[in-house]
Amino acid sequence: MHLPRRAQGLSLIELLMFIVVVGIALTAMLRVFVTATTASADPMIRRQQLAIAESLLREVQLLPFTWCDPDDANVEVATSAAVVPLGCAATVESSGAESGETRYGPTNYFDNVNDYAGFSTTGIRDLSNTAVTGLSGYTASVAVAAAALDTLTLASGDALKITVTVSGPDSSSIVLQGWRTRYAPQSPF
Repeated sequence: MHLPRRAQGLSLIELLMFIVVVGIALTAMLRVFVTATTASADPMIRRQQLAIAESLLREVQLLPFTWCDPDDANVEVATSAAVVPLGCAATVESSGAESGETRYGPTNYFDNVNDYAGFSTTGIRDLSNTAVTGLSGYTASVAVAAAALDTLTLASGDALKITVTVSGPDSSSIVLQGWRTRYAPQSPF
């Protein structure tokens, strides 16, 4: 006598066991994802830090890097940082902002890369000195230092390393570095 052939497929008990096992596995995986997301730095803060640092670095790099103060009569023809016929007429560019200069316009604003040496701000402000909404918990600082770059020696003073550091409200920070080189005779842009 032949026994009846068993029907193909899953029984109700097998299906319920499968659902329970998959549910337990998914719960464990979701817990790992939640823990990792909670423990990681807030991605919005990190993106804001990066945007602030990139913006400030670009702002500094776009300024002229001249031997003389950009207001000097010989700024476009000077080939050294000396007050001589082939150098500056009167004012040699130094590291740090000159007296009365500020990042914020419309007058007496930073006009050379070196002016940003030592610049720092608590709360992010635009060039008109208006606080940027939502960025009051961030701080930014800029360091500008002579550096060697490829064939340019440190002693030549023809290369600058610009370091921008931005800290967020969660005390995390991001550092970006860029370079600016001088070409002599130097045009202001």
